[in-house]
Amino acid sequence: MTQPALNLQWIDARQNDVQEKIDALRQKLSVKGNIVSEEGKRRTIEIFGEPLTPAEVAETICRDVAEKGLPALLDYSKRIDRADLTADQLRVPQAELDAALDKVEPEFLRSVDRIAENIAVFQRSILRRDVRIERPGGWLGQRYRPLRRVGCCVPGGAAAYPSSVLMTVVPAQVAGVKEIAVMAPPTPNGSYNPYLLATCARLGVKEVYRMGGAQGVAAFAFGVDGIPRVDKIVGPGNLFVALAKRTVYGAVDIDSIAGPSEVVVIVDETTRADYTAYDVLAQAEHAPGSSVLIGWDEKTLRDAVAEIDATLARVERGALARQALENFGAVILTRDADEACRVTNEIAPEHLHIATRNAEELAEKIPCAGAIFLGNYTPVALGDYAAGPSHVLPTSGSARFASGLSCNDFVRGNSLLCFDQAGLENLADDVYRVATVEGLTAHRGSVEIRRPQK
Repeated sequence: MTQPALNLQWIDARQNDVQEKIDALRQKLSVKGNIVSEEGKRRTIEIFGEPLTPAEVAETICRDVAEKGLPALLDYSKRIDRADLTADQLRVPQAELDAALDKVEPEFLRSVDRIAENIAVFQRSILRRDVRIERPGGWLGQRYRPLRRVGCCVPGGAAAYPSSVLMTVVPAQVAGVKEIAVMAPPTPNGSYNPYLLATCARLGVKEVYRMGGAQGVAAFAFGVDGIPRVDKIVGPGNLFVALAKRTVYGAVDIDSIAGPSEVVVIVDETTRADYTAYDVLAQAEHAPGSSVLIGWDEKTLRDAVAEIDATLARVERGALARQALENFGAVILTRDADEACRVTNEIAPEHLHIATRNAEELAEKIPCAGAIFLGNYTPVALGDYAAGPSHVLPTSGSARFASGLSCNDFVRGNSLLCFDQAGLENLADDVYRVATVEGLTAHRGSVEIRRPQK
């Protein structure tokens, strides 16, 4: 049966203000917790006895795990994941991690080794260094020390993601974190997947837990019997993972509240349509995933859309990708390259692929993007899997103010101050005046009492 032509939303930025349409697209994929499928509604009523919103589901689960601990975690694993686990089955045994190394191809393990080294080299190069500044009569410093314990979320629903193990664990290791725990749902693509377990074993991860969703996030955040609480939770996940991370923030730190994957691809007349087709589909196949194509040459855009339509039949998740493109995708025709940059900056995408002749020049005009891929030979998949920067990136427009995950997210900074009496004297008059204006006389007095008495 022949598929109907791809029905992508076209937006002509030459004639319309695109911001309203961009906002409407983003709203569909936002982590608001109010949009749920009919099947999702049915399952919610089945589990909770009432039609809670996803946000209410996440809050209820987190509260129950915080108050009841391990029994609540096991109960939700049974009801939501349909995994009837006992307490001693939550943690993957070391023997099973070791055995996974023998179940996967040696070539896969060699790829893991090379990718891990690529990530480590990049992360070590950007790791924050201690700073010391000499001042008259003293010195100032900034030091960075690793977090004690972190939890890494790895999805495991529709597919297995050993890449998410690499992209969260290796930056934490480079930062010097001693205790790294991984959680993956108790599914064939999650914590029962040999490739995922082998990746953990190859990286030296000793703690892998068979738990997922909001209940896994809550267990990491508050701690339960057998699973000590962590200082920070990172990594991708579904809507309920994102909402749970939002709920527990403050009890622990988190990396971000991430929505579905998204990409903006900027093209010109030099861009190959077959390349563009796969660049767009590579995010749409996450389903949900948002792909936006932007350019100023209408023929280039139409040729690309025709190629996308033809390529859908050749990718395994083509039907899902088509649905994602028609629900969450768009083609934006702009007046020129400058307007394309302005529109892209307003979108602030997770992934930005500039597949034009002057990609570096255009990148300088777009500060708001999670990761930027330049030229026709830098597809997003290089960053997703192997290059070095983490693929855990800000979504839903949060690249306006947020950055992608890196080793620096696993260290905390302390400022250091050290002065002798002469150094104190150099600052004393300024402290005296400002403290007096603020009415904080004890602050003022703590300096005055140390000054030479006249």
